[in-house]
Amino acid sequence: MRGQEWRGHNELSGVVHGPSVQAGVVHGDVHIRTGEKAEQQLPWQLPPAVRLTDRTAEVERLERHRALAAQRAHPALATVSGLGGVGKTALALAWLHGLRPDFPGGQLYADLCAQAPTGPVEPAHVLGSFLRGLGVPPQQVPEGVADRAALYRSLTADRRIVVLLDDAATAAQVRPLLPGGSNVTLVTSRRRMSGLALEGGYQVHLEPLAPEAAVELLAATLADDRVATQPDDARALVGLCAGLPLAVRVAGARLAARPQRRITTMVRALTAERGRLDALAIDGDHGVRAALDLSYQGLPAEAARLYRLLGVHPGTEFGGGVAGAVLGAVGDGSGGDSGSGDARADPGELLDVLHDANLLIDIGEDRYRFHDLVRLHAMGKAAEDESAAERAAVFRRIADHYLATATRAERAIDPRHPLRERSYGPGPVVSEDFGDGTRAALDWLERELPNLMAVIRRARTTEERDISWQLADALGPFFLRRKHYDAWHTSHAEGLAAARELGDGPAECRMLTSGGQGELGRGDTARALEMFEEAARLFADAGDELGYARTSNYRGLAHQRAGQLDEAAELFEWAAVELPHCGDLRAGGLARLNAADVEFTRGRLPLAAEGAAEARTTLLAVDDSYNAARAATLLGRICLGDGRPDEAERWLSGALAVLREVAAHYETARALDALGEVAELRGQRELAQGHYREALDLYVGVNRPGPAEGVRERLRRLDEGGAASGPGDRGPGDRG
Repeated sequence: MRGQEWRGHNELSGVVHGPSVQAGVVHGDVHIRTGEKAEQQLPWQLPPAVRLTDRTAEVERLERHRALAAQRAHPALATVSGLGGVGKTALALAWLHGLRPDFPGGQLYADLCAQAPTGPVEPAHVLGSFLRGLGVPPQQVPEGVADRAALYRSLTADRRIVVLLDDAATAAQVRPLLPGGSNVTLVTSRRRMSGLALEGGYQVHLEPLAPEAAVELLAATLADDRVATQPDDARALVGLCAGLPLAVRVAGARLAARPQRRITTMVRALTAERGRLDALAIDGDHGVRAALDLSYQGLPAEAARLYRLLGVHPGTEFGGGVAGAVLGAVGDGSGGDSGSGDARADPGELLDVLHDANLLIDIGEDRYRFHDLVRLHAMGKAAEDESAAERAAVFRRIADHYLATATRAERAIDPRHPLRERSYGPGPVVSEDFGDGTRAALDWLERELPNLMAVIRRARTTEERDISWQLADALGPFFLRRKHYDAWHTSHAEGLAAARELGDGPAECRMLTSGGQGELGRGDTARALEMFEEAARLFADAGDELGYARTSNYRGLAHQRAGQLDEAAELFEWAAVELPHCGDLRAGGLARLNAADVEFTRGRLPLAAEGAAEARTTLLAVDDSYNAARAATLLGRICLGDGRPDEAERWLSGALAVLREVAAHYETARALDALGEVAELRGQRELAQGHYREALDLYVGVNRPGPAEGVRERLRRLDEGGAASGPGDRGPGDRG
């Protein structure tokens, strides 16, 4: 130690001030006009419609309800309930797709996963997905459910859209997801959603198909003359399927794959199977279960194995790469150790077999999901036909697949993020190729976040606890960019608990420092400081000087956020000296920049300028152009405060070019805000207004109400013909 209590910094601390900072509440009007434009993006998220048989009366009832709501200028909300496999989603899709000409504003879709093994989807996650679908950049999605719901209602108030909320668990899950304006929302559920009556919910309950309609569906599935030539057997078959469309389609798909087989053969087999399953039937779905068992028995051995092993997957949908992971196929070597798989089993071909048998739903872009009953059936078959050890090994391969690919994404997003060596299972490890570049990595993580969270949670309850903290760690740079604070909080809480149970001190420190950044973003400064200080104690106990030192910037940021500038300055100054001694120049540069920011807030401009210039030189030397641009912005603001607008403009313009290139919205707004003040001091009213308006849009977009209100006040003054403000009459603003 160097003379005093260790205080440190983690090299990611500067990112807390980065391009995508999030606050909880937006005050004033919401404008999203910079970069991606919400009003210009039309989401068409509904899955493809399937053949609908004998649901004319239900469609007409839904249409009458919609017409009545339109006459009253009310939103149309309807619920469709019924047994699993009765065709609720098919009815919803058929009706909503038909409304597209009248609702050109888009279609939103969410599977609320009432039957998922990990539990129903949280409304906050669905709202985040909807907002991104409506064009809100991920980093501008608010944190809490209330704020997300408010923005969602605002964005949909003047649009003509339809929303499908599939497989809902409760009315409480649905309410935050209802759009604004006179739009159409349809909810499907096994339960009758009487709790939505206060919201004007109109209920439609589906019964199984009548025999004639079920026979018609069977004929359409077979697409040959067997139903016409064997009508009695066809009626017997659909009777055994209990008139449930899913069961009819599954049985029909099995027959369609065997064009020479008579329907009577399927009737005999299904009769025997149903007799075995009657005692186990749940909610009247014995027809589906019997049909699924027969389809499973008819699969090739490797396809049957893939089917039941996919039942181990903890999420509700998955990409094609997961199939290779569960089968133990040979990986590409980029994620970890590889081993030998079964060369005879082509995962893509086996997925096609399962899809052709109506056991998987192809949702596009090499992604699949189970119907909820099919997933339960696959889980049951895994429990019956695979040992507990094999199921555990399959879960480990799935978890390793996500960990290896998330680690590749982590490197792509932030090559400077300190990467601890990952520990994988016996393999093989199959990592996914999501493409090259930061955007592709972010998009892959965005799409897979529900699965990643499901793996983190399940790993905590198994012997694979190391996966829990490692996967949370790999998500750190993603969370810093996309600001999913709820997932950030949950993943790191799980990872921290796992690290403690494993007795892994370095992992515990990783979870404390990275998780603490998430708490800062959520606004829980006290909890963040507590986590940073706990990490500092652990590093000190382990004799890890560099690790200890890296906590200083975090602690300083927490004190700065709390307005405790003396404490923050002491921490930043110590870190700026100590970290280079420990071999981390970049972290030292970031600490120096944060110390300069504090001096600027105090009005000590010469000290602030000296520190910002030193930080910029260090950050350029380590090729960190983003944080060097942040230092240039601070230098520009210092010059402005010192009455040197020409020099300020040079610094700010140079910084702005870099910050625009990396879409650093918050820091871009700060540079524009200062350039607006430069123009105002020169009497260039229109130029100042242009800079301020763009800065205002960016501040509002990243939910920074304090700086946004300051810009609004300057615009009001200019609109009223007021005089320019004096230089340096306001501080550096919200530092994120």
